[in-house]
Amino acid sequence: MGRKWQNIVEKKTAKDNNTSKTYAKFGIEIYAAAKSGEPDPHSNQKLKFVIDRAKMYNVPKHIIDRAIDKAKGSSDEQFSELRYEGFGPNGSMVIVDTLTNNVNRTASDVRAAFGKNGGNMGVSGAVAYMFDYTALIAFPGDDADDILEYLMEKEIDVKDVEAQEGQIIVYGEPDDFNAIQVALKEKGISEFSMAEMQMVPQNEVTLEGDDLVKFEKMIDVLEDLEDVQQVYHNVSLD
Repeated sequence: MGRKWQNIVEKKTAKDNNTSKTYAKFGIEIYAAAKSGEPDPHSNQKLKFVIDRAKMYNVPKHIIDRAIDKAKGSSDEQFSELRYEGFGPNGSMVIVDTLTNNVNRTASDVRAAFGKNGGNMGVSGAVAYMFDYTALIAFPGDDADDILEYLMEKEIDVKDVEAQEGQIIVYGEPDDFNAIQVALKEKGISEFSMAEMQMVPQNEVTLEGDDLVKFEKMIDVLEDLEDVQQVYHNVSLD
């Protein structure tokens, strides 16, 4: 799964380099999570998960607090979580997760991003079956075998554990996301460089030349859309 990890790292680095958009998108995600239940991370697991992710991306506390305070107020603004799937050049597949208060605008923007950059939007389910919903947790280290053995002793099944460039990456089942984190913390691991749910491709394709240029432009346009929260794909970007 090494290449998949590299793609995710590159995506995170790109986000880190565009802090204003990152903060804005997390603000909306936190507001929507708080509005969907209690505006308290202690009783709202969805909100807690989003806040934990926001902290890993260094989102300032005042932005987190402001989004929660807005959810506590009288605002009746409603957001919908929608997924779009499509195709890029030469067998490439793309999943776009959005959070929007205007479904028509979002659908139009996503369709245009595909269509104007060598791709086309498919129907629901067109490519998602070629991806696995995966808990991905990474932290500094180099002994993947030790971590795998430890998690097995804890009776936690994982899809894979690997070491790359000073990081250990655990790929687990979504239902085991919290259990993996708790077990690792019990082992003395307190800092995670990533702890997210990802759509990981079962197989990857390599693009070259104009196909690669078009694909990268399409991904950039999709990720720049204000309603887009996550973009997943099956292209190796080594």
